[in-house]
Amino acid sequence: MPDPSDSRYRTTAAEAATTPASPEATPEGPRAERVPDRHDRWIDRLLSRLRLRSATSARQNLEDVLEDNAPAAAGFTPEERSMLRNILDLRESRVNDLAQPRADIMAVQKDISLAALMQSFEDAGHTRLIVFDDTLDDPVGMVHIKDLVKHLFAEAKKATRKRRTRAKAGEAPDAASAKPEAPKVNGGLDLGAVDLSVPLAATRLIRPILFVPPSMPAIDLLARMQATRIQLALVIDEYGGTDGLIAMEDIVESIVGDIEDEHDVDDGKTVSQTADGAYVADARARLEEVREVVGPDFDPGAEVSEEVDTLGGYLTVLAGHVPVRGELLAGPCELEFEIIDADPRRVKRVKITRGRGLISRPAPVRGRRRDEEDQAAAAALASDPAPAAGPAAAMATRSAAPAADLPVASAGPVEAPQPLPSPATQAQRPPPAKPPGSEAGA
Repeated sequence: MPDPSDSRYRTTAAEAATTPASPEATPEGPRAERVPDRHDRWIDRLLSRLRLRSATSARQNLEDVLEDNAPAAAGFTPEERSMLRNILDLRESRVNDLAQPRADIMAVQKDISLAALMQSFEDAGHTRLIVFDDTLDDPVGMVHIKDLVKHLFAEAKKATRKRRTRAKAGEAPDAASAKPEAPKVNGGLDLGAVDLSVPLAATRLIRPILFVPPSMPAIDLLARMQATRIQLALVIDEYGGTDGLIAMEDIVESIVGDIEDEHDVDDGKTVSQTADGAYVADARARLEEVREVVGPDFDPGAEVSEEVDTLGGYLTVLAGHVPVRGELLAGPCELEFEIIDADPRRVKRVKITRGRGLISRPAPVRGRRRDEEDQAAAAALASDPAPAAGPAAAMATRSAAPAADLPVASAGPVEAPQPLPSPATQAQRPPPAKPPGSEAGA
């Protein structure tokens, strides 16, 4: 460090003090230049917060790109376009939009035996089944087929260890309790020793399940399933009853499409055309799918479309009751519906034909119920009683009219009506004189 007493140092310091500093050399210079930039950014943020400046979000930009009809726009393949569009639409999807209806839920009672439970898994073809107490509105959880297999092997290992322990101790089994030789697997496991009559409630196979409202966003349910590691949820209505069932697979399929494994059976299309030009449809087919296949003349109407989603629901509304097998229903335009398969609760399969003339078709009112049409016809009759009233009604109306309203036949001018005399005055009056010639005529 230079000595302050040195004259050269004092001269250099004085020159530095008297020389004006350039803006680049001072720390205030660059800071003074950056102030307008920060101020502008702050104003921009303030205007964006107050929504006084239109700012396009990245989501909106992505939606605009996906709506472009160019096949190679933005470098997205058709499959990527479909998945990205489904991801963006998932925010608007609710649990009720993706859940399976109550009628399709496969469930078992908690007191079912393990043997019957194995049969139920085979019939259902699922890896998880809902477990309930008395009815489906009183669920207690679910059971997984992996837990059942693990339980059977654990019980078989216990029976094997007991058998080996008795063999080492030299205990001979009683003749009465001796059982035939059971089949064994690798490791000497005695699967025949497992008691399959044990009820499910006596085991620890029942797992918890999620309960969600129908209005819950599907993306929120997906996050909850990932956090709780529970992939099955029951949809509960406002009264606490079971309304439907939704699995994580249902939410994933809404993004990537249908997922089928080697155990899924291909049931074919929900609506297919036959050789004679008719259509055979599953009653669970959505109204949009039926319209795409059958044509634009299948138009249930906006009011009915808001109330029901499937073809079976539309036919129930159209008939006013649950249609039975073999019943014919007249649809919009010239469409006719024949119920091929049904049970007392719902319609299963329907045949749709066009213009065969098997049904006498009254003037249909599109988008209205049949009971509403009957009420409208009754209201029309009530508002116009003249055609409905016959001669008897006209005579009854005429007889009910007051005497003063009846026409009076008189030769002279019509006088004002006089008050009736009292009974005493009538008794004092002489009887009216008979006209001349009346006796002779008698």
